[in-house]
Amino acid sequence: MFVKPVRRLAVAVLLAAALPAVAQQAAMPQQSAGPGAAPTVAADPQLEADVMELSHKLRCLVCQNQSIAESNAPLALDLRDQVREQLAAGRSKNDVIDYLVARYGDFVLYDPPFKATTLLLWGGPVLLLVGGAGWLAWRLRRRQGELAAMHGLSEAERRRARELLAGDAKQSSSESPESRS
Repeated sequence: MFVKPVRRLAVAVLLAAALPAVAQQAAMPQQSAGPGAAPTVAADPQLEADVMELSHKLRCLVCQNQSIAESNAPLALDLRDQVREQLAAGRSKNDVIDYLVARYGDFVLYDPPFKATTLLLWGGPVLLLVGGAGWLAWRLRRRQGELAAMHGLSEAERRRARELLAGDAKQSSSESPESRS
């Protein structure tokens, strides 16, 4: 009877104990390149600083939750190389960003611009919040009405309850304390 819950608890404790070790091993490859940053490639420190600055502003198209500076995906490595090559060729940071946006769309930016094509992206969370709050308010009002209809008394039932309560009050006041026990 208690064997299954005890087994489940033991498995949960073992998994919780093993989780930090697994997380540490998963983070090991990233630590070799520095925490959350790509390894440096260019000999020019200013060029590499510009590459890293832009890389933190651009989203990895494969990972979607990491910048191309943090990702080790092959596409992120290629994008960092493209950024490095274009900056080395003398293009400005804005030119590089414009090139990548033209090629991959606004999705490549962590901070996409506010325009007609990104309106849902910016307004979506607000619409979901307002819609959810509106639905919740509507549902609570409807539920109150359902409960009132289910538990409410009709006028005849209320009149009958008053008569019964008034009759009990007259009857209890006319009885003596000895007769009640």
